[in-house]
Amino acid sequence: MSAQLNPAVSFRPMLEADLDAVMAIENVIYTHPWTRGNFSDSLANDSGAGGNCWVMELHGVMVGYAVVSCAVGEAHLLNLSVAAAWQQRGLGREILLYVIDFIKKNKIIVMFLEVRISNTAARALYAQTGFREIGVRRGYYPAPVGREDAIVLEFLPGKS
Repeated sequence: MSAQLNPAVSFRPMLEADLDAVMAIENVIYTHPWTRGNFSDSLANDSGAGGNCWVMELHGVMVGYAVVSCAVGEAHLLNLSVAAAWQQRGLGREILLYVIDFIKKNKIIVMFLEVRISNTAARALYAQTGFREIGVRRGYYPAPVGREDAIVLEFLPGKS
Protein backbone atom coordinates (compact mmCIF):
# COMPACT_ATOMS: atom_id res chain seq x y z
CA MET A 1 0.00 0.00 0.00
CA SER A 2 1.42 3.39 -0.94
CA ALA A 3 1.44 6.32 1.44
CA GLN A 4 -1.31 8.88 0.99
CA LEU A 5 0.60 12.09 0.43
CA ASN A 6 -0.60 15.67 0.34
CA PRO A 7 -1.33 16.39 -3.35
CA ALA A 8 0.16 19.90 -3.04
CA VAL A 9 3.51 18.35 -2.08
CA SER A 10 5.82 16.93 -4.73
CA PHE A 11 9.08 15.03 -4.53
CA ARG A 12 11.92 14.79 -6.99
CA PRO A 13 15.52 13.62 -6.95
CA MET A 14 17.96 16.08 -5.40
CA LEU A 15 20.42 17.58 -7.88
CA GLU A 16 23.79 19.29 -7.43
CA ALA A 17 21.98 22.45 -8.59
CA ASP A 18 19.77 22.19 -5.46
CA LEU A 19 22.64 22.35 -2.99
CA ASP A 20 22.59 26.14 -2.50
CA ALA A 21 18.92 25.94 -1.43
CA VAL A 22 19.54 22.78 0.63
CA MET A 23 22.46 24.44 2.43
CA ALA A 24 20.38 27.56 3.10
CA ILE A 25 17.84 25.37 4.94
CA GLU A 26 20.46 23.20 6.64
CA ASN A 27 22.43 26.17 7.99
CA VAL A 28 19.33 27.74 9.56
CA ILE A 29 17.83 24.69 11.25
CA TYR A 30 20.92 23.00 12.70
CA THR A 31 23.60 24.16 15.11
CA HIS A 32 25.91 21.59 13.49
CA PRO A 33 24.70 21.31 9.87
CA TRP A 34 25.85 18.85 7.27
CA THR A 35 28.44 20.28 4.90
CA ARG A 36 27.95 20.78 1.20
CA GLY A 37 30.45 17.94 0.81
CA ASN A 38 28.19 15.60 2.84
CA PHE A 39 25.35 16.25 0.40
CA SER A 40 27.63 16.01 -2.66
CA ASP A 41 28.96 12.67 -1.42
CA SER A 42 25.40 11.40 -0.88
CA LEU A 43 24.45 12.44 -4.41
CA ALA A 44 27.57 10.73 -5.81
CA ASN A 45 26.66 7.53 -3.94
CA ASP A 46 23.00 7.61 -4.98
CA SER A 47 22.11 4.03 -5.89
CA GLY A 48 19.70 4.83 -8.69
CA ALA A 49 16.50 2.82 -7.98
CA GLY A 50 14.51 6.05 -8.14
CA GLY A 51 17.07 8.03 -6.15
CA ASN A 52 18.05 8.12 -2.51
CA CYS A 53 18.29 11.90 -2.14
CA TRP A 54 15.11 13.88 -2.62
CA VAL A 55 13.77 17.37 -2.25
CA MET A 56 10.19 18.10 -1.26
CA GLU A 57 8.49 21.05 -2.90
CA LEU A 58 5.26 22.77 -2.02
CA HIS A 59 3.85 24.81 -4.90
CA GLY A 60 7.31 24.80 -6.52
CA VAL A 61 9.20 25.96 -3.40
CA MET A 62 11.74 23.65 -1.76
CA VAL A 63 10.53 23.08 1.81
CA GLY A 64 12.48 19.98 2.79
CA TYR A 65 14.68 17.08 1.79
CA ALA A 66 15.72 13.57 2.74
CA VAL A 67 18.85 11.49 2.26
CA VAL A 68 18.82 7.70 2.58
CA SER A 69 21.66 5.24 2.11
CA CYS A 70 20.64 1.79 0.84
CA ALA A 71 22.71 -1.39 0.61
CA VAL A 72 21.99 -5.11 0.71
CA GLY A 73 18.36 -4.85 1.79
CA GLU A 74 19.00 -2.22 4.46
CA ALA A 75 18.41 1.53 4.50
CA HIS A 76 19.77 4.22 6.77
CA LEU A 77 17.87 7.50 6.96
CA LEU A 78 20.73 9.97 7.18
CA ASN A 79 18.98 13.32 6.96
CA LEU A 80 15.33 14.39 7.00
CA SER A 81 14.81 18.13 7.23
CA VAL A 82 12.07 20.73 6.85
CA ALA A 83 12.77 24.45 6.37
CA ALA A 84 12.20 26.46 9.56
CA ALA A 85 9.29 28.47 8.11
CA TRP A 86 7.49 25.23 7.18
CA GLN A 87 7.96 23.23 10.36
CA GLN A 88 5.05 22.02 12.51
CA ARG A 89 2.74 21.69 9.49
CA GLY A 90 3.00 17.92 8.97
CA LEU A 91 5.64 18.17 6.25
CA GLY A 92 8.18 16.08 8.17
CA ARG A 93 5.58 13.31 8.21
CA GLU A 94 5.08 13.76 4.44
CA ILE A 95 8.80 13.28 3.77
CA LEU A 96 8.97 10.31 6.12
CA LEU A 97 5.97 8.64 4.45
CA TYR A 98 7.61 9.19 1.08
CA VAL A 99 10.81 7.51 2.30
CA ILE A 100 8.83 4.62 3.81
CA ASP A 101 6.96 4.16 0.53
CA PHE A 102 10.30 4.14 -1.33
CA ILE A 103 11.82 1.46 0.90
CA LYS A 104 8.71 -0.71 0.65
CA LYS A 105 8.68 -0.48 -3.15
CA ASN A 106 12.37 -1.37 -3.22
CA LYS A 107 11.92 -4.36 -0.90
CA ILE A 108 14.18 -2.96 1.82
CA ILE A 109 14.05 -5.27 4.85
CA VAL A 110 14.95 -2.77 7.57
CA MET A 111 15.65 0.96 7.92
CA PHE A 112 17.70 2.53 10.71
CA LEU A 113 18.20 6.08 11.87
CA GLU A 114 19.68 8.08 14.72
CA VAL A 115 17.84 10.95 16.38
CA ARG A 116 19.02 13.35 19.05
CA ILE A 117 17.74 12.32 22.46
CA SER A 118 16.51 15.93 22.92
CA ASN A 119 14.49 15.94 19.67
CA THR A 120 11.17 14.94 21.20
CA ALA A 121 9.10 16.05 18.19
CA ALA A 122 11.06 13.82 15.79
CA ARG A 123 11.06 10.93 18.25
CA ALA A 124 7.26 11.18 18.55
CA LEU A 125 6.87 11.25 14.75
CA TYR A 126 9.08 8.19 14.34
CA ALA A 127 7.19 6.30 17.07
CA GLN A 128 3.84 7.18 15.43
CA THR A 129 5.04 5.81 12.09
CA GLY A 130 6.24 2.46 13.41
CA PHE A 131 9.88 2.97 14.39
CA ARG A 132 11.11 1.35 17.58
CA GLU A 133 14.06 2.23 19.78
CA ILE A 134 16.82 -0.37 19.67
CA GLY A 135 19.80 1.37 21.25
CA VAL A 136 21.71 4.46 22.22
CA ARG A 137 24.88 5.90 20.71
CA ARG A 138 26.64 7.80 23.48
CA GLY A 139 28.04 11.20 22.48
CA TYR A 140 27.02 10.69 18.85
CA TYR A 141 26.04 14.27 17.99
CA PRO A 142 28.01 17.47 18.47
CA ALA A 143 26.12 19.86 20.75
CA PRO A 144 26.52 23.53 21.67
CA VAL A 145 28.36 22.25 24.76
CA GLY A 146 29.97 18.81 24.51
CA ARG A 147 28.19 15.92 22.81
CA GLU A 148 24.63 14.56 22.81
CA ASP A 149 23.45 10.97 22.77
CA ALA A 150 21.47 9.55 19.86
CA ILE A 151 18.62 7.10 20.06
CA VAL A 152 18.94 4.40 17.39
CA LEU A 153 15.63 3.50 15.77
CA GLU A 154 14.60 0.64 13.53
CA PHE A 155 11.73 0.38 11.06
CA LEU A 156 10.62 -2.97 9.65
CA PRO A 157 8.47 -2.32 6.55
CA GLY A 158 6.94 -5.80 6.64
CA LYS A 159 5.58 -5.17 10.15
CA SER A 160 3.84 -1.85 9.52
